[in-house]
Amino acid sequence: MQAYLSSLAAAGQVRVINREVDPRFELAAVTRAAQQEDERVTLFNKVKGTRLPVATNLYGSRKRLCDIAGAANGNFCRRWVELAEQLAALPASRMARPAGDPARTPARLGELPLITYFEKDGGPYFTSAIYLARHPDTGVHNLSFHRSQYISDQELRVRIGTTHDLNKYVSAAEQRGESLPAALLIGVAPEIFVAACASLRTEEDELAAAALIRGSPIETVSCRTINLQVPADTQIVVEGRFLANERRPEGPFGEFMGYYVPMGDNHVFEVSAVSLAQNAVFHSLLCGSPEDMYPLDLATAARIYRHLVQQVPGVINVACYPFIMNTVVQIRQEYAGHAREVLRAAVDANHDYSKTCMVVDEDVDLYNLNDVWWAYLTRGRADQRAEILHDLPGFYRDPHKDHWGRLLIDATKPFHRMAEFERKRIPGADGIRLSDYTG
Repeated sequence: MQAYLSSLAAAGQVRVINREVDPRFELAAVTRAAQQEDERVTLFNKVKGTRLPVATNLYGSRKRLCDIAGAANGNFCRRWVELAEQLAALPASRMARPAGDPARTPARLGELPLITYFEKDGGPYFTSAIYLARHPDTGVHNLSFHRSQYISDQELRVRIGTTHDLNKYVSAAEQRGESLPAALLIGVAPEIFVAACASLRTEEDELAAAALIRGSPIETVSCRTINLQVPADTQIVVEGRFLANERRPEGPFGEFMGYYVPMGDNHVFEVSAVSLAQNAVFHSLLCGSPEDMYPLDLATAARIYRHLVQQVPGVINVACYPFIMNTVVQIRQEYAGHAREVLRAAVDANHDYSKTCMVVDEDVDLYNLNDVWWAYLTRGRADQRAEILHDLPGFYRDPHKDHWGRLLIDATKPFHRMAEFERKRIPGADGIRLSDYTG
């Protein structure tokens, strides 16, 4: 992460703040103000109560995420399918290699930046927390994000959703009557961050996926207190275990949907060691911000795209925009009814997030909801191109069924009249610079 941060700084993409900020609310408030101004990274050099600098908004840019994944044309979904196909052909054991023992400094959890983000949060949280665990039966590595509430130097309380792979890992260990060893990684290389975001099948190793993105094996080192290899260049490693059959109150917390998730009984992570890289930089992530939503959008879109290309033809791209609950699919129409078939397949691809699904033609900007709705409003009847699916279960954390049901919208051209809907254009308009005419 330090190398990536340096490269962004050299490109003028880092805003440095030398004024001391309070980790309770002030850091989050400055982060939000900075993100509203532009996509640059913000580096806080002085955070009250810790000697570690804090970097935020490292991944608050779709372009940067595409660049990391090697999606030169901006189509993250297509690139991720290519990587997944390569991953299936390579043994995971070839994607990691032991490194020399780097100099790392032991630390206490309380020495890290203890950031409280939102007014009614239950306490400080580690929000960029990536947990690395190995399945107790298969040995497959999982990388996944889970908010982690600081309780003490020995304890974190962690929200693990029932549909998450890490929950399956913990359950498998509990069936053996065992706790699950895991390492919390804060401040990872960008390839590892992207691999942790993107959705893979349970049998696919996400540490190996990070190596594919990097183009070389991930160098790893042994943890001191648990039997696990972790990426050698991780800024902060918190070793420990998820206690078997132990749940304790966690929360409330201001989550990505913009509301507080109330206090609930969640997993307990017992900390056994903390270590820092030389000149370690802490990664802070403001939940619900572009740095939180863009990776989630791209990861969810890639999962839906991967499902769609196996089910229906003509799929060009997928976006979960302007919010994760809305899926927009761009297609090249091949037959009458094509869009409706794509809509049904998109619903099946992700039961958590596809609350509304929209299909557009290839001439529509799927990242511009004004363009998407313009297409729906101008390309046919409103009453025949929208469909409601009643009582279909939705987001896993939904006791009141607020996210049940689906809305499907066909915003494509009528198949047999496509020539009538050719978009007007002005030759040369895209290359005009007003400064050439007003100077």
